[in-house]
Amino acid sequence: MKSLFHSVGTLFQPIFHAFGWLLAFFYGVIPNYAVAIALLTIVIMGALTPFTIKSTKSMMAMQKLQPEIKKLQQKYKGPENRQILNEELMRLYREEGANPVGGCLPVLLQAPFLFILYSVIKGLSYTVLSHGVVVAAPRYIPQSSKMYASLVHSGGQIKVFGMDLSLKLFSSHGSIGATIPFVIFVAIAVGLQYFQMAQMNNRNRKTGQAMPSQQLMMQRFLPVVFAYFYMVIPAAVVLYMIVSTTIRIITQDLMFRAGVSNPNKGVERALPAAEKSVESEAEQPSSIKSTPQSRSKAKRKRKAR
Repeated sequence: MKSLFHSVGTLFQPIFHAFGWLLAFFYGVIPNYAVAIALLTIVIMGALTPFTIKSTKSMMAMQKLQPEIKKLQQKYKGPENRQILNEELMRLYREEGANPVGGCLPVLLQAPFLFILYSVIKGLSYTVLSHGVVVAAPRYIPQSSKMYASLVHSGGQIKVFGMDLSLKLFSSHGSIGATIPFVIFVAIAVGLQYFQMAQMNNRNRKTGQAMPSQQLMMQRFLPVVFAYFYMVIPAAVVLYMIVSTTIRIITQDLMFRAGVSNPNKGVERALPAAEKSVESEAEQPSSIKSTPQSRSKAKRKRKAR
């Protein structure tokens, strides 16, 4: 197992250095660890935003198809029709461009970046024993950078907001007061995820669309899983999640306002009855006009007689 982790770590080394260089660059512009991490997060989310938009569209398409899905499920009941049901569902998804697991895409894409950022943050606070003294030896960032000098001076502590961002909620903080900022970080991260979930649910209610049961379960279950995850990772990575979730919330809100992800957009059609009524109304004036003409013709015929 150790050899496996070593091989994976070796494979990602160039990526660690690239992210470390970018983080050090941002710190050189604005010497604040939190700001540097936030700016790095914005760059990452900028690359992931097209996938977030695609995922949101896919979720809305799935919600739009719920009535058709329920009809198919009613039509092909029973285990003997399971294969036919799956084939019909897949055909429906292909025709409408929907993806049942599209909502998981942002989470899956975030996983590699979480691993990379976790490794880089761990490397920033790396220490070695030199002549019986523990000294900081930051990894993955240029030794000539301002961030490197600051980390060496602080002994590897990523100090900001009165807290060391290299520590976790479950780390030893010395006092309850020192633990409170870490608890707040975790609470904000989980709260933002629930807010993002509520944002989507409220949109569904406004458009009259039912949320698929799979997506409801996923959205209720994932924040709980991530709550524990946030407790065992460095606060710097939790900060990354806070900023990235905020960006996703803003992206979804802009999509909703622009109507990009409106499942009802372009699907309203005129009913046949309505079309007939319109046609009859259009024909009505001509019929009214024809009535006096027919009467005048009848009078001329009577005079001729």
